[in-house]
Amino acid sequence: MANMLVPEDIMKGPFAHTYSIVARDERTGDIGAGVQSHWFSVGTVVPWALAGVGAVVTQSFTNPAYGPEGLKLLSEGKAPKNIVEDMVSKDDGRDFRQLAVIDNKGRAFAHTGKKCVAEAGHISGKNFSVQANMMLRDAVWPAMAESFESTKGPLADRIMTALNAAEAEGGDARGRQSAALVVVKAKGTGQVWKDRLIDIRVDDHRDPLKELARLLKVHRAYESMDKGDVALEKGEMSAALEHYLKAEKLFPRNEEMVFWHAVGLANNARFEEAVPLFTKAFKKNPNWRVMVPRLVVNGTLRISEGQLQILTKK
Repeated sequence: MANMLVPEDIMKGPFAHTYSIVARDERTGDIGAGVQSHWFSVGTVVPWALAGVGAVVTQSFTNPAYGPEGLKLLSEGKAPKNIVEDMVSKDDGRDFRQLAVIDNKGRAFAHTGKKCVAEAGHISGKNFSVQANMMLRDAVWPAMAESFESTKGPLADRIMTALNAAEAEGGDARGRQSAALVVVKAKGTGQVWKDRLIDIRVDDHRDPLKELARLLKVHRAYESMDKGDVALEKGEMSAALEHYLKAEKLFPRNEEMVFWHAVGLANNARFEEAVPLFTKAFKKNPNWRVMVPRLVVNGTLRISEGQLQILTKK
């Protein structure tokens, strides 16, 4: 049916009738994008971001080439307005496309093709652009813009607030299915694992934004875990304990958070406080008990032989 509506040469990528935002944090310079759609795995097609460069979203009858090409042109120093106009002018399917680009200076520009399914439109401003198509109401993207501009806090939270504002206005007329959130650093190092601060996706879910919010919280828990591991590696036991405690508070149902919190306590000469947490972790997963002597051997867990016997005794 899709090819009956749109010429085959225009169908460059999957449908992504959706709402999205590209944004920059004025304070940190970090850049991000968020998206929700009634389409499977929207995060693999719509949002593109590169640290120190900018972000691109391509949606409606998507042209996936807009993503990497837009980032390439941004990295060459071209302005978002020129990039959008240049790419769209060369695309026979321009009337069906929706596209937004933001650079590392917070300049943003968008295009909504005249044949995008209503309700469709966009608003671009300083440090953001919001765009939507096939929405239930034309209040969706204005609500996103107002929400982003009036909200303070980390960029990821402001993006999530904008997405939820869209949903509160009815969102995608077809419903909900997938969502994604990506945030990259203000300055790139060339090391993707360091430059990409957040990259989470919900490919198929009845309530993708709620699930995305949960995963963001889990991400932050593991982010604290990573910081704890780094501190542990450096022998900074007090800092490691602080990070592990924060991780457990964010994700208390995960026994690994509990276990490493216990390790942090034990390494800070607080073994008696650690024992109940070790026991809790062992109860959820007995294999953690097996890990204890292994961690003692490599110096990760610093306890006495007597304390080791207490933890390994079944």
